[in-house]
Amino acid sequence: MNLNSSLKKTPIAVVGVSAMFADAKNIEEFWTNIIQSRDSIKDVPPNRWLIDDYFDEDMTAPDKTYCKRGGFLPEIDFNPMEFGLPPNILEVTDASQLLGLVAARDAFEDAGYGRKSEKFTTALKAKTGVLLGVGGGQKLITPLIARLQYPIWERALRASGIAEADIPKIIEKMKSAYIGWNENSFPGLLGNVISGRITNRFDLGGINSVVDAACAASLSAIKMSLSELVEGRCDMMLTGGVDTDNSPFMYMSFSKTPAFSKSGNISPFSEQADGMLIGEGIGMLVLKRLDDAERDNDKIYAVIKGVGTSSDGRFKSVYAPRPSGQALAMNRAYEDAGYAPETVGLLEAHGTGTGAGDPTEFTSMQMVFGANNPRKQHIALGSVKSQIGHTKSAAGAAGIIKAVLALHHKVLPPTINVKEPNSKFKIEDSAIYINTEARPWLRNGHPRRSGVSAFGFGGINVHITLEEYQGRGTTDYRLHEPYKSILLQAPNPTELFKIGNELLVQLSGVEGESVFKKLVADSKEQTLNQQNARVGFIANSIEDCIESLKTAHLQGFSSKAWSHPKGIYYRPTGIDINTNKV
Repeated sequence: MNLNSSLKKTPIAVVGVSAMFADAKNIEEFWTNIIQSRDSIKDVPPNRWLIDDYFDEDMTAPDKTYCKRGGFLPEIDFNPMEFGLPPNILEVTDASQLLGLVAARDAFEDAGYGRKSEKFTTALKAKTGVLLGVGGGQKLITPLIARLQYPIWERALRASGIAEADIPKIIEKMKSAYIGWNENSFPGLLGNVISGRITNRFDLGGINSVVDAACAASLSAIKMSLSELVEGRCDMMLTGGVDTDNSPFMYMSFSKTPAFSKSGNISPFSEQADGMLIGEGIGMLVLKRLDDAERDNDKIYAVIKGVGTSSDGRFKSVYAPRPSGQALAMNRAYEDAGYAPETVGLLEAHGTGTGAGDPTEFTSMQMVFGANNPRKQHIALGSVKSQIGHTKSAAGAAGIIKAVLALHHKVLPPTINVKEPNSKFKIEDSAIYINTEARPWLRNGHPRRSGVSAFGFGGINVHITLEEYQGRGTTDYRLHEPYKSILLQAPNPTELFKIGNELLVQLSGVEGESVFKKLVADSKEQTLNQQNARVGFIANSIEDCIESLKTAHLQGFSSKAWSHPKGIYYRPTGIDINTNKV
């Protein structure tokens, strides 16, 4: 069965999503960061690698990187017992495998197919597959290979005149700096075990595999997942991309290309663009055939309508992008979808900010979205890389999740770091404009539609086009809630002070995140007692909550009501609504 003739008959619904990217532990934080234009690029943290060891501003310095910035995953809780993993294998299991389990869990739960769900039947599990975009190597391979360099160290030590009796001791000490080889090391470093571990732990019977198409890996995996669904081999697919490698090796690779930004920012399609920055991230989607999703009363974020792929063929070099090759993939996607490119309202571009990538991509977009289209500046253009960095194998997943949520929320999301478009593009004469602030997405005679591109080193091009879901009505569709209402009450001010103190300790502890979530939930559900002392404020993070509580305690809980300029409000008792008196 030909996929390109089948998506018209069998559109695919996105029924679940999960995301972990820079400054975002989950999908809610990811989307909130996007719409609030948060720049999550920062200097390399010490728990990744030490800047002094590998950084040099001189681009030509051997074995040094001239870049020290990027997008880094925040600390994410992982309980091995939740997934039935013995703690003793964690040291020799790559972070991508462990965090892949967390992302899979979150995506299935978001789709309504968590472990406790009666909908996730044995029969459905048997026809649920996992296809993920993954890079060629995992971080764990570096220390394991480094450990095997001991013959070279031994020869170097001997040549330097070190006493023969001391050499074995020095070698053993050097080996101890790296993790050791055992029966779990080999599976722990393999990319394909990312998907394999998911199907194993969630007891899934469909295909499990990974795809390496460089920066187009995750969209390639999604394309293959569509085929599994359209051709009936699977009834549900978990797909997306995984990349947790911002190691010195990765920085060295892009430094010597060279592709990194010297200014330390990604400014796609802008006059200021001077290169890219890399990021860590994991993004996953749960897909089902639209008819099945409607039948099962699933939440539907958006509908995938078309997919197009191509290769650049023979060109200047194996890694030089080709406009006609990219345009071919886009045109194939809209032919597959059955609607014209100019009906798209949002383009989530590959958008790396590089000197070769941006001009090539803009030219290819002009070839597709400007052809036979006299309208000017009506298609919003963006790139999530401006906020989280280029997440390599997970880049397409980050882009398509952004587009899915934009369709779901009916919001045109912003792209940051663009003061003015690249003047060479003459964007004002094109069908495209760079959207730099969040704004409502109004319909214009047809359903809201979005296109997403990912292009891989080596000449692979993938473009997917999506449409808003227009079926049965949905309620409470807003995913983001950046500002949480916090409310504490107690029988008297002294007790309120004690409760606040206890919360400060708990919020600052290892269980802080779960305490914060419970506090937000309790604040929503509780009923105020008119006699109780109370304090309330708005917080957009656990850190914000802690800071507001500290401020409230410094202000003090006495017999007099007060309010603070930071938006904190205290009363020793409630107001009698009948008399309007305390």
